[in-house]
Amino acid sequence: MADLLQVTDRGLYCADGDFYVDPWKRVDRAVITHAHSDHARPGMGSYLCAEDCKRVLHLRIGQKASIETLAYGEAVEWNGVRVSLHPAGHILGSSQVRIERRGEVVVVSGDYKTEPDRTCRAFEPIRCHTFITESTFGLPIYRWPKESVVFGEINRWWEKNQTEGKATFLLGYSLGKSQRVLSGLDPSIGPIVAHSALIPYIEAYRDEGVELPAVIPLESVGPGFDWSKAAVLVPPNLSGANWTNGIGPFATAYMSGWMAVRGTWRSRAVDKGFVMSDHVDWDSLIQAVTDTGAHRVLVTHGFSETVAQFLRELGLDAQELKAGWRSDSDGFSDGDED
Repeated sequence: MADLLQVTDRGLYCADGDFYVDPWKRVDRAVITHAHSDHARPGMGSYLCAEDCKRVLHLRIGQKASIETLAYGEAVEWNGVRVSLHPAGHILGSSQVRIERRGEVVVVSGDYKTEPDRTCRAFEPIRCHTFITESTFGLPIYRWPKESVVFGEINRWWEKNQTEGKATFLLGYSLGKSQRVLSGLDPSIGPIVAHSALIPYIEAYRDEGVELPAVIPLESVGPGFDWSKAAVLVPPNLSGANWTNGIGPFATAYMSGWMAVRGTWRSRAVDKGFVMSDHVDWDSLIQAVTDTGAHRVLVTHGFSETVAQFLRELGLDAQELKAGWRSDSDGFSDGDED
């Protein structure tokens, strides 16, 4: 990879094509894997992303940003370097970046998951010589239950809260997690309320053809509303704000891969934790690497050295890649990304 891509103080750089992938400082041309703020930062000269990423990317970095798009599988060529985008399965518009020059292929996966869900295009394995993978949950203790099982647990918990006269607060990041949770809620149980911070992203998902249950914007809830029947979607950093005054009793739940560790949700001062991640778990990570056929694997943000060591034991040339993307992904900080 040293000839095709290199890590610089601004990001992962392709000198021949003169572009960066998910740069963390200002550059002239940025290829963006997805719209979370640790991968898509404002101030770049121009952006290239997948077609269904454009609207959410504008919401994150501003409407005046210069954004070009590619359909999945479509390619552009810059100075003999061929670049194409392929579904990553992380959130709406998330992509893997395939980079080819003179027969050498590198794939930058960004953040990804291999379990399909109804809110984004499913991950597609891309054959390559070098694969750059995240390792947010790169330990064998992280293995996800099926999405359908988790949705069943969430809906039953909502019903339980109703019998106890409590509103149900579901905490998930504004972009990605909240829309995925919404897609699995059963509207026959009761009304679904969404914090105003989520509404633009919900509308963007709908505009891209994602079917989601109807929601009531928080600011539209009138006097006399029975909060004890409602499920309320809230960004984690806004769950304790003043707007909750007057709602009455409520129970809170956090959706994250970190909830796979018993008792973790108690440290977040919430009543319940549900295991739902938009990243690969341990088994899926190893399988995804295998499916690429790559001999060289570079592992970044997360448990990178642990994963690299395991892959070396499988006979691969695997190394840790130190990059400027945060490892605190999947909803375990006070921000609203990942």
